[in-house]
Amino acid sequence: MRQKELKFSIAIAIACISAISLYFTLDHRRRRRCARLSCYLSSEFKPQSSFKRVLADNSYSSFKHLKLSDSSNAAESSNLHPYDREIMTLLENTQNDYIIFDEISMTEMSKSHVWVESESQLQELVDVLSKEKLFAVDTEQHSLRSFLGFTALIQISTQKEDYLVDTIALHDSIHMLQSVFSDPNVVKVFHGADNDVLWLQRDFHIYVVNMFDTAKACEVLSKPHKSLAYLLETYCGVTTNKLLQREDWRQRPLPEEMVEYARLDAHFLLYIARCLIKELEAKDKDTSQPKDSTPQDVRFQFLPEAIHRSNTISLQLFCKESDSFPGESVASSIISRYLNNQGVFVSEISGPQVQNHIRKLCAWRDLMARVHDESLRYVLSDQAIVALAEKNPVSETEIYTVISAADEDNDSNPSSFSIISPSPVIYSHWDDVHGLLKEEQSNSVDILRRLLHKHLGPNGSCSLSTYNYNLLFGSNLKLENGSISMKIGVRSGKLVTRKASRELFVQKFSCKAPVYHNCRIYASDGRLLCYCDHKKLEWYLSRNLAKVMDDNPQAIMLLFEPKGRPEDEDNDFYIQSKRNLCVSCGENKHYLRYRIIPSCYRMHFPEHLKSHRSHDIVLLCVDCHEVAHAAAEKYKKLVAAEYRIPLYVTKVVDSGQLQHTETPELQDQEVGVSPLQLRTAAMALLRHGPRMPSKRHEELVKVVRTYYGGREISHEDLEAALHVGMSPNERRKFEKKRGASYKHSLAENFSGEVPGNNSADMLEPGNHYSLTSKPSGSLDATDQASDLQLVNKPETSVKTTSFSVKDISGDAFTVNGVLMTSADSGTSDDKDVMLSDTENTCENRNPQQATVDGRKGKSKVSLLGHGPHGKKVVDYLLKNHGEDGIHVFCQRWRQVFIDALHPRYLPGGWDVKHSGKRGFGEFSVYNPGKKDSNTIPG
Repeated sequence: MRQKELKFSIAIAIACISAISLYFTLDHRRRRRCARLSCYLSSEFKPQSSFKRVLADNSYSSFKHLKLSDSSNAAESSNLHPYDREIMTLLENTQNDYIIFDEISMTEMSKSHVWVESESQLQELVDVLSKEKLFAVDTEQHSLRSFLGFTALIQISTQKEDYLVDTIALHDSIHMLQSVFSDPNVVKVFHGADNDVLWLQRDFHIYVVNMFDTAKACEVLSKPHKSLAYLLETYCGVTTNKLLQREDWRQRPLPEEMVEYARLDAHFLLYIARCLIKELEAKDKDTSQPKDSTPQDVRFQFLPEAIHRSNTISLQLFCKESDSFPGESVASSIISRYLNNQGVFVSEISGPQVQNHIRKLCAWRDLMARVHDESLRYVLSDQAIVALAEKNPVSETEIYTVISAADEDNDSNPSSFSIISPSPVIYSHWDDVHGLLKEEQSNSVDILRRLLHKHLGPNGSCSLSTYNYNLLFGSNLKLENGSISMKIGVRSGKLVTRKASRELFVQKFSCKAPVYHNCRIYASDGRLLCYCDHKKLEWYLSRNLAKVMDDNPQAIMLLFEPKGRPEDEDNDFYIQSKRNLCVSCGENKHYLRYRIIPSCYRMHFPEHLKSHRSHDIVLLCVDCHEVAHAAAEKYKKLVAAEYRIPLYVTKVVDSGQLQHTETPELQDQEVGVSPLQLRTAAMALLRHGPRMPSKRHEELVKVVRTYYGGREISHEDLEAALHVGMSPNERRKFEKKRGASYKHSLAENFSGEVPGNNSADMLEPGNHYSLTSKPSGSLDATDQASDLQLVNKPETSVKTTSFSVKDISGDAFTVNGVLMTSADSGTSDDKDVMLSDTENTCENRNPQQATVDGRKGKSKVSLLGHGPHGKKVVDYLLKNHGEDGIHVFCQRWRQVFIDALHPRYLPGGWDVKHSGKRGFGEFSVYNPGKKDSNTIPG
């Protein structure tokens, strides 16, 4: 009996011990689990945590844009806009009939509005908007508690109702609005839509087609302000509190004052657009503009320009910012601002260490912001990073104290609601900061990889979400050439820059439509004369010179006997169809025109030797275009050396002033200064003139006076000298730095050209702006405004700066009254003077248009086309070798192209020995005796 009791007692004891062991085991596991989930996000809810459809996560992978499988322009590459064709059609046809705005009237804002928070309500809104001809849109963004930010509210107003769309509750369904926003038949009115367009793409794959931006209308009208608050007060007599824009738009329900603010931003926008459109139309109808200086066909058109600028915004594509190493660009900025420019002393010993700490802290902050979906400034401020790097705290308490003190001293609060300091990220992961400051030799890549797996790995301390999942599983951090290489992302800083530049170039300059339409033109006897585009066919048909033979593909038959036929010229190139692809590698997704014979030479050929232009204009992709262009630039230098004709202009002087005010002190020295020397002297005098030593002041004044012929100079002369010899790109960067722009001031004033020195000119898309100074004296504000001139250019895909040439002789030539002199050698040491040849706008397509800026008999020479170099080479060839010299010269350039690219897809009949010589028929616009000013398009 006792034995049974003993066994029973032992069994109970074993069971108790097992139960206790199991309890402690489970408790230990629970404690470990709690320790792993110690991150603050385990107890804090963020609205975006409920989003299931996240298009832009926090990983290093690139953003993927919408692909339209049912469209012929199906956005096969993420570099292309899915609605590129529709937007380009709107850009090409800016003569939109905006009579629909006449129906808009100002209505007081009612007390009711529609709050859209369910899918059924959203579908009802889509149905309503699809029946509207126009509606107003605005968005509210939240960026403090999100790495990339997200749209928290969309305001949509029609003439009858205001809708507030809760994009937090409906985040996964907002794409239902895409069909309405991309409808080209519905006008969407925005104000300052540059960011709204990108946010809608980023969060919902919504792309805006057919937009009118009231901010762009303000630019065209040269309004004193272009803010929405200014427009509301001016046109509607309504004031708004813009500080509410910085409130937390995530909160639900929204306070009444925030609801009213959100409604105000969209409710009056349609009426404001109507008022601005009426003003634009009034400007277009204004006939007070002098017609002798500004012909009607090139007059600035206000409403079309505003529409064009508005729709251009829609072509923007959202993309993630990327660094060669996480946080690298921010770290460089912090080091520059706080350790160099703000007087923070860094000794030779501590300097590298402090900077190394800053870089590691910036990389850690970038990673933590992505992991927790927080903004950089919320995780850790720039001031706190500098303080931590300098003081190097060694304990948890010291870390908190240093951060709090740094943030307390920071006066600039980026948001109206307070930021906790230190942030919950620091409290949860202070040991990371401590470890980073202690580690001296560890590789930064290894540190980031270790931290990433510590926080998001199998036993990670932070929970996975749709925002950070791909950060761990979609990116493979590894060391390559001293930088982080992402599995789907970028590999190095240089590659990032090169890739971004290439994508931008493809987007902006590649052909937006097929170049070759392969339409056919037949002679009256039925023989094929050539392939051409639609415009050329329309030219013949509109003049009753041909009749239609076929519609698909289009074909016409001439009603007159042409002067020549392809067989007469022993060349069948023009009777071959051509494919729209790169002639070198066969790329057919993007391509642009390339001129085999640079325009700086070809523009000076006799007309009968250059009218057959299509043979020497081929299609190349961006990569092949770069190779061909590099080979051409190299060969230009060889041409310059062979003919001893310098490639670049190296000295400038205002010859108009020199002729009248030449002083004895300039007669015994070489006249002229380099453009770079002139600009440097002018800038120094404008910035530090009164404070610099008198001797240095006199030296710089002498340099500028040399340019102006020795006369006394004024402040306006110095301002004008700042632009001499600048390329368009240099001028844009320069004016951006100075905070000045001439781009929008032309909307109010037009006048004829005042003879004198052309001190500055700038070409923007669609327009050529030049600021011309008077021959002597100085310009007051009125003179500056009245001397602004606008001249439209036929082609503007590549920007150039051009000057009218008065005389070219010897080694000096005059450009709009400015004497340009060339060096004796074939190249110039002053690389800042010119850019490489840009060939789109140099060649005048219509030989009958002999007027330049309202003056007859003056051709054009582009400084970007190397000044007089091209003309001198052509004149030399014609003088010494005649037309045969031109033929050989062209063949040499074609051979350079062949050797550089070895093209495999050249059109049939293309030949290095092609002869461009031709005769002119009775109806040809190239006929020297032809008086018709209309050109054959293309």
